[in-house]
Amino acid sequence: MDHRHSYAGKPIRSLQTMLRTIAQVEPDQENVIPDGIYSDQTTSAVKCFQRRCDLPVTGIVNQETWDRMVEDFDKARIDVERAAPVQISLAPGQVIHRGEENHKIFLIQSMLLVISFLVDEIPEVEHTGVLDAQTQRALLAFQLLSGLPPTGEVDKQTWKALTLQFASASDELSRRTGE
Repeated sequence: MDHRHSYAGKPIRSLQTMLRTIAQVEPDQENVIPDGIYSDQTTSAVKCFQRRCDLPVTGIVNQETWDRMVEDFDKARIDVERAAPVQISLAPGQVIHRGEENHKIFLIQSMLLVISFLVDEIPEVEHTGVLDAQTQRALLAFQLLSGLPPTGEVDKQTWKALTLQFASASDELSRRTGE
């Protein structure tokens, strides 16, 4: 979401939102609460920004300061916004069998590994790119826990369950580690 557009007609709040976002990735940048009021806190944060960027330190946002802030905000947003999800799926009717080498197996092994950090019954796997015996054991355990037919292979149903559980496990691990 582009915060500058959500605050159209509210330039002070836009300014404060940009400063706040920049402060999330620049430890030297003073933070500010986007309340729409050009307070002493906002003036101080603007001065801090101007100092960091070697601009004249006035606490007043002229065009040069604004343009630089927009530029830094756009860069900072990449770091603070959630990345777009990767849309990868199996082809219709595709099944990945034991012993198969496939680039998707690296993803499968990564998803299983993340899930195994939270679910003791799923053994950890190594990234081999092959649906090997270790990966098959983890898939069997995952399928049993998910109420799926325990084939040790990856079909569309297993892929869907795996991606859903991975997203949930990943969010849980992020909450636990503060990432």
